[in-house]
Order: sequence, then structure tokens, then C-alpha cells
Amino acid sequence: MTSATTTQIPGYVVGTWDIDASHSTVGFSVRHMMVSKVRGYFREFSGEIITAADPAESTVVATVNMDSIDTRQEQRDAHIRSADFFDVGNHTEMTFRSTSVRTDGADWTVEGDLTIKGATLPVTLELELNGFGPDAYGGTRAGFSAKTEISRKAYGVDIDMPMDGGGVVVGDKISVELEIEAVLRTA
Repeated sequence: MTSATTTQIPGYVVGTWDIDASHSTVGFSVRHMMVSKVRGYFREFSGEIITAADPAESTVVATVNMDSIDTRQEQRDAHIRSADFFDVGNHTEMTFRSTSVRTDGADWTVEGDLTIKGATLPVTLELELNGFGPDAYGGTRAGFSAKTEISRKAYGVDIDMPMDGGGVVVGDKISVELEIEAVLRTA
């Protein structure tokens, strides 16, 4: 990427950003009972984004507290925290560390390593740059949307709960959706 790429990103700001968890969402959905999807999110997470002069050299590191899962049903959340699923007693965090940022015209991707339950696998996030601009407090904010799909079984979340008549209670494919607002650090 050249400096011309930077000018194609309106308002692009180079710097180090902290994810504002109160204005961001780390969400997911999974097929349930073969007929619908259950959606959930994590209430506690943090991260650092570094936007480089060459956007392709930008990086992101993020950590999610696995105990903060919320699917709007406490009994289900407790089961997901158990050894059947996330085994939160032994694996308290999910982490993501980027390995590359790429663009193909207006389409951006962030590749990185996602660690869940002790297993680290590469993932590719489809990234949307939502913008950069001032906030009401004299600071600068940036917004990003991203999505990917992962296999829960690949991460050792491999409980099988078959249904009478075929199918499973919980699907293998997890859709991950991120809405991230970040605040530029000041000296």
C-alpha cells in the first residue's frame, strides 16, 4: 500500500486506539434446534488497535472475558460456561491477535489468530471501516464492523447433543459479528 491508499480512507488517523466496550459489541449467533438461531454477546472485552501510516501495517489485539457471555437466558449461559462448552474455570479468556491487514479496492480483511479454550487457529475477518472523527469530549473516535464464521468443534467446543428424529441442538458454525468503536489515545 502506498500513501495514496491512506487518502482513500476519509478522515484516516494514524495512532493507537483503545476499544470502547461501552459503545462496542462482540456478538455471535448459532443455529439452535435446527430451526432458528440463538444470538448472544460478551459484556466484557478490551483491545488495542494501531492504525499505521500504511494501513496494511495496522494491528489489533483483543481479549474477551468468557465468563461475561450473555444469551439472555441464565441457565443456558451457565451451561455454556461449563466444561461442556467453554470450560471457563480453566479458560477464562478468548484472544485475537492480527497477523495481516489486506485490501482489495473497498473490501478489507484482517487475518489473525483466534484462541478459544486453548486452541489457536487462523481466522479472516471481513472488515468495514465506518469512519474516523471527533467525539463530544474533545477526543477522536474510529468505528469498525467485522464478521467471520468459525467452527466451534475446531476449538474443542465439541459437545454433541443429538435431537430425536435427527439433527443437533446446537450447530457447529458460529457467526461472529463485531461492532467496534475505539478512542484515540492521547499522550
